[in-house]
Amino acid sequence: MARSTSGPRSRYQPEHEQFRETCREFLHREVLPHHARWEREGIVDRSVWRAAGRAGLLGIGVDPAYGGGGEPDYRYPAVFQREIMWARATAPGFVAHNDVIATYLADRTTEDQRKRWLPGLCAGELIAAIAMSEPDAGSNVADIRTTAVRDGDAYVLNGQKTFITNGENADVVVVAAKTAPDRGAQGISLLVVERGTPGLTRGRRMEKLGWHASDTCELFFDDCRVPAENLIGKENAGLAYMMAGLPRERLSIATVAVGAAERMLADTLEYAKTREAFGRPIGTFQHNRFQLATMETELTIAQVFVDHCITELDAGRLSVTDAAKVKWWTTELQVDIANRCLQIHGGFGYLKESAISREWANSRVQTIYGGTTEVMKELIGRSLGL
Repeated sequence: MARSTSGPRSRYQPEHEQFRETCREFLHREVLPHHARWEREGIVDRSVWRAAGRAGLLGIGVDPAYGGGGEPDYRYPAVFQREIMWARATAPGFVAHNDVIATYLADRTTEDQRKRWLPGLCAGELIAAIAMSEPDAGSNVADIRTTAVRDGDAYVLNGQKTFITNGENADVVVVAAKTAPDRGAQGISLLVVERGTPGLTRGRRMEKLGWHASDTCELFFDDCRVPAENLIGKENAGLAYMMAGLPRERLSIATVAVGAAERMLADTLEYAKTREAFGRPIGTFQHNRFQLATMETELTIAQVFVDHCITELDAGRLSVTDAAKVKWWTTELQVDIANRCLQIHGGFGYLKESAISREWANSRVQTIYGGTTEVMKELIGRSLGL
């Protein structure tokens, strides 16, 4: 079942492998026994978040003073993401909580805000979401219509957000809203909206092609009064904060992509060795053998690039351009490998009950969220002076 990059790699130290075992134990004990039910219900149990907190898998980079792991080394989140994919479990919820929201709240908040939110996020008592996308605004955040108007000691929030990961379970939602609409993208601020805030309502649980266990819904804000003390950082600085966080977010998506593709290839290799046609294993036919050899090579190259980007992120040097490169390349590769692996599985791969069919469906959104492939290429093209 394992391929050459599935075990320890040279840049991972013994402490990372110990952490890998912690991740595997958590997934085996707390996730896998319930995952099929979560897939049917479209949401995970809140108890799994508390279990993740007890295992030290939330807020890995957050200061221990607030209950976090105090470990800035991105190799730890990368290990967790990869093990989630090898367990064929749901990734977006944990990734959004750890690699997007916890980072915003650890880096951009005041001491009082950190004390209010971070201990709960690290313990799994509070579940986090980020609300940027809107029905008429996706990859271009400058088009968002949600507004936040200052009124005394509060902001009055009005608008609608969609495709919100953890939206139904979330206790803390980081919302992007325009506080100076006349300034376009330069007039966006980030506000934390807490569960139970009057004017916040949650829409229907969205039925998706894949990632069924990841709760996704719409959020509505109708004269929602958010305390001014819930403003993250400075007013109208939201775009800069989001741009600063995008390299990490996109690297996390790339890490998931490579982990998922590795698992699909390992499963397909095993199938190709045991499934027979015309009296011999299908993997011995040249076309299939060459397909498997090509995918193995492509994934090795992709992992090298991901590892390079992890090194750059840990050094504070990962650029928006390189993050765009690793995001679009690995996610498009994931979709391509899912398609080729399903083809090798043949009719069995098309059955809804098969693991490869589920991974095929899960893979498709990877080239869309976090910035579409087309937007990534646009960013790269601009970096070339075009």
